Amino acid sequence: MNRAAIALAALLSAAALAPLAHAADAPKAGAAAKPYKAPRNAFGQPDLSGFWSNATLTPMVRRPQFKDRLVYTPEEVKEMEQNAEAEVEEGNEPTDPNAPAEARATPSTNVRPEFAAAGGDVGGYNRGWLDPGSHVMRVNGEPRTSLITTPNGMPPARKPGAPPPPRFGGGMGSFDGPEVRSLGERCIMSFGRNAGPPMFPNGFYNNNYQILQTKDAVVIEVEMNHDARIVRLNDKHRTDGVRPYMGDSIGWWEGDTLVVETTNIPQAQHFMGSWQKLKVTEKFTRVGQYRLHYAFTVEDPDIWESAWGGEYEFSPLDGRIYEYACHEGNYALPGILAGARAEEREKAEAAAAAAAKKPAGGAQ
Repeated sequence: MNRAAIALAALLSAAALAPLAHAADAPKAGAAAKPYKAPRNAFGQPDLSGFWSNATLTPMVRRPQFKDRLVYTPEEVKEMEQNAEAEVEEGNEPTDPNAPAEARATPSTNVRPEFAAAGGDVGGYNRGWLDPGSHVMRVNGEPRTSLITTPNGMPPARKPGAPPPPRFGGGMGSFDGPEVRSLGERCIMSFGRNAGPPMFPNGFYNNNYQILQTKDAVVIEVEMNHDARIVRLNDKHRTDGVRPYMGDSIGWWEGDTLVVETTNIPQAQHFMGSWQKLKVTEKFTRVGQYRLHYAFTVEDPDIWESAWGGEYEFSPLDGRIYEYACHEGNYALPGILAGARAEEREKAEAAAAAAAKKPAGGAQ
């Protein structure tokens, strides 16, 4: 298959995987929610299974201009969703085959800065490969300004003496070996928190999931980065000190809600710097035929004074997910490390040459 055919197939697949919008299933903001009884599976459990997406325009952390406001106005929602449509239209415009490899200068573009940065280098992504979501996140019909539900939509203040949150981009500026680079860059985990816990969309693509249920476990398959979270039902946390990727998750049913408690999260998957004593509690509830409510609470007595969290709703995926075959670690990572070694050799050779030019005995 040639490159054009591959690209077309990928774009068609992305379109098929877009989250479905079911307006009839979503309650109107402020309206009393109608009682919904989730269907049961063969084990008598509420059926959460299927393919879901949490792609959204709503950020995890509320933007400062909205302050303590939990909900967007209808006018704000309309503007955001129309801008997203315009962004897609502009991004899908034909590319000039004679254009240089560098990103074109588009001062009046509709493309968001983070997307422009992602495609700004040679080999970067253009808009056709991105699927960040085109709708504001609605919870019980309310268009939310953030996924975090603290009063200001931001993480609470850290306790006195608690370490500051780490800077974004683990591994940035470190080139000693693959171990110091980020998990996402090494194709071990997502570059965002898709798998979590807590689970969030990454803002770019592949924010899709499949939930499978058995009598003794629930498996959450995460498209980004083809990971499987296994939640053991009615079990106890491990005590061997091992911290597996995505932590150690156990779960139980409280009525129609699946409660998942996760501890033993590895340092490489810290949440805002918290990992050693971090406990994440997640709740999954089917609140409509096309709506899966997700709520999370995080606790760490060394970092925050009290527990805090957030919520959103998964939407059904129009399609299924396939293996996300990440190759950044196969191609980009060796190049990054090889470039660093070459730079070190150049500096060493320059230093040696400068030293050789100095007269013996240090005379000037």
